[in-house]
Amino acid sequence: MSNSADSPEGPARHTSVWAARALTAAVFALAGLIFVTSANAAKGTDLRSDSSLLKLSDLIRERSEKNAELNESTAAVRSDIEALAQRDDGSTKAEDAKLEALEKAAGTTEITGHSVSVTLDDAPPDATANPGYPEPQPNDLVIHQQDLQAVVNALWQGGARGIQVMDQRLISTSAVRCVGNTLILQGRVYSPPYKVTAIGDPGRLKRALNDSTAIQNYQLYVKAYGLGWKVDENEAVTLPGYSGTVDLHYAKPAE
Repeated sequence: MSNSADSPEGPARHTSVWAARALTAAVFALAGLIFVTSANAAKGTDLRSDSSLLKLSDLIRERSEKNAELNESTAAVRSDIEALAQRDDGSTKAEDAKLEALEKAAGTTEITGHSVSVTLDDAPPDATANPGYPEPQPNDLVIHQQDLQAVVNALWQGGARGIQVMDQRLISTSAVRCVGNTLILQGRVYSPPYKVTAIGDPGRLKRALNDSTAIQNYQLYVKAYGLGWKVDENEAVTLPGYSGTVDLHYAKPAE
């Protein structure tokens, strides 16, 4: 039997060994360069715990608290204005009735009645797929804007006379928006679980929830991964009127 040097495979093996050694040396050199660059950039700090992320979180929390204070201040001023408006201003009963109807439609006055509450929540931290379902992706385990919007739309479709999300009354210009795993509503920031309360006929409201195709899709994730879903029917509940600003804000073309 011939030795490896005389065999057809001998030269190829020697070449592959030399190439592997060269590649290994190059990898170690590149790794060393990365380590040096990282050390110079970090300058003794932890790159993973970048303070800019903490500053952003603190800023969001600070702005949310500030907006809450401004909402309370606006509500107090509005209360004073309404007290002054109740004085004799020369309006007729018909005009007063029209104004009252407009205020109810705008959601600026409180309403009382039977209601339905819907609570949505993220899946548990240790959630796994139930039998028959694929393993979840991170986005499968959290509440999304489309889920909250589906509930609100269904409740309006079911004839709701007023809707409150968390502790805020919705009006025609309210926007239910989610950023990451938080809800931003009228300048305030909320974390799950999210509670939506609607005043109206409980039977119609619950039928509208059941008939919503978007909510039916959400229910699949409830069964598969344990997302939170709870519907409660309540007796007389009072929703406060919207107390924030009603001015419209819109973009203007640059001059």
